[in-house]
Amino acid sequence: MASPGTADSPDATLDADALVSLAEIRAAAERIRGVALHTPLLPWDDTTWLKPESLQPIGAFKIRGAYNKVASLTDAERARGVITYSSGNHAQAVARAARLLGAPAVIVMPVDAPAVKVAGVRRDGAEIVVSPSSSSEERQRIAEELVIERGYVMIPPYDDPLVIAGQGTVGLEIAEDLPAVSSVLVPVSGGGLAAGVATAVKLLRPGARVIGVEPELAADARESLARGEPVRWSAEATARTMADGLRTQSLGRLPFAHLRRYLDGIVTVTEEEIAEAMRQLATRARLVAEPSGAAAMAAHLSGRVPQALGDDARVVLVSGGNVDPARFAEILAG
Repeated sequence: MASPGTADSPDATLDADALVSLAEIRAAAERIRGVALHTPLLPWDDTTWLKPESLQPIGAFKIRGAYNKVASLTDAERARGVITYSSGNHAQAVARAARLLGAPAVIVMPVDAPAVKVAGVRRDGAEIVVSPSSSSEERQRIAEELVIERGYVMIPPYDDPLVIAGQGTVGLEIAEDLPAVSSVLVPVSGGGLAAGVATAVKLLRPGARVIGVEPELAADARESLARGEPVRWSAEATARTMADGLRTQSLGRLPFAHLRRYLDGIVTVTEEEIAEAMRQLATRARLVAEPSGAAAMAAHLSGRVPQALGDDARVVLVSGGNVDPARFAEILAG
């Protein structure tokens, strides 16, 4: 298809020393212990396991990176307050991390953010600033202006080494809990989760494949990796997918560098494949998955990532479960 966006201008090539290390991921694991769950591997069939990050206290993996970042701030920085821009799960994660660590939090959310995620942010006492647009660029602009005006500390959703290291603890747990892991399927949005998971898995289990998954309607990461440079899609293009957590318009610069180094490939899935994965996870595994959280399972069930000879220990990430109940019921009903 014709590109819905254009390449970003900054050079995406980073020195290897700038990439997150295994030691930094291990340090993050210690920092988040007792806050983020060490989620189990649930058997799906004889060769496949699910990693249900939907069981985290906020319903998604994002608590790992957000808490690692906020906990790494000085007391003075936390006293200034933290801010982020997010459509939902990272927003909830920052709100929770800030409350646990005693920091005021401000979250810039789009006008069309899912109500269930807005409610989660409010429960943790964060202030919400509503962006009039669904554009991630507009949310970021508002947040950056508030940093200048009020002195808040920015907690980026994905383009930050401490956030990537926190998300990398998912991969650390996989490699330690299933030493024979042969492949890992992980959703890709801004790239923080995929970058962290791919880094941990490939450094600990070099023979395992790590495959990224994103919706066909928001496939900026696949295009970026194919072109060898970050490509930005428009907000209108990415808004077409129901997977709101995967609507990020472009990979972050640091995640892009990690994915180029460690990711073995990337595939896309259709909206119906995502919906079917949600139904299968609910009825067979008793797991509530939001559309973004079911994307990797969609790739597995649809055969987009065939299990080759020797691929007998696959892990599929269920990255989140924060879905509107009415929408969930509609999808379950087909």
